[in-house]
Amino acid sequence: MKAILKEYFTGCLTIPNLLSVIRIALIPVFAVLFNNGDYGWAVLVLALSGSTDFFDGKIARKFNQISALGKLLDPIADKLTQITIAIVFYMTFSNSSDETVKTFSWIFLVFLIKEAVMVVGGAIMIMFGLKPVAAEMPGKVATFAFYVIMCVILAFGPDVGILGNVFTLPAVPMLILIAISLILTLVAFFSYVPGVINQIKEKKASK
Repeated sequence: MKAILKEYFTGCLTIPNLLSVIRIALIPVFAVLFNNGDYGWAVLVLALSGSTDFFDGKIARKFNQISALGKLLDPIADKLTQITIAIVFYMTFSNSSDETVKTFSWIFLVFLIKEAVMVVGGAIMIMFGLKPVAAEMPGKVATFAFYVIMCVILAFGPDVGILGNVFTLPAVPMLILIAISLILTLVAFFSYVPGVINQIKEKKASK
């Protein structure tokens, strides 16, 4: 356990890690703005958060600032952001004036449960001396799709769309987009399982 913690905090003072910390700090800002109905500002904060997610990886690879802590902070920031988005959208759409949207608002709870399981599971792995599995291509695709679709909803979705006066996305197409994101999220979730199982087997074999 101590060895893993030492590895995480060795060479951790990097710009990519700072960007990940900023992304985490932006989460409550987004939540407060969204809750206050300032959807335009909420979109800007979400866009800023997404840009830090993009640039931290680019900077880490270009300037050789890849660190164990960075590999941990980056997915944590993503998951906390997605949990927050899922919560605020569920709370909003469960009270929607559109009955279809209201009926299927529970979909956001699936995102919430999946990300919560990932966060808790990662913490448990660290406690037992294992390393949380790094994001593979399915995880990266799912995260990208999630952000894009949620930004589309913030722009054109019923009840929250800041450009709703120009065009409001009908309930059914919006739910289809959310379902696509959910399927990608679940595929990504199960793609982590083999890596976790392999670590457990290696841990047992080393004893």
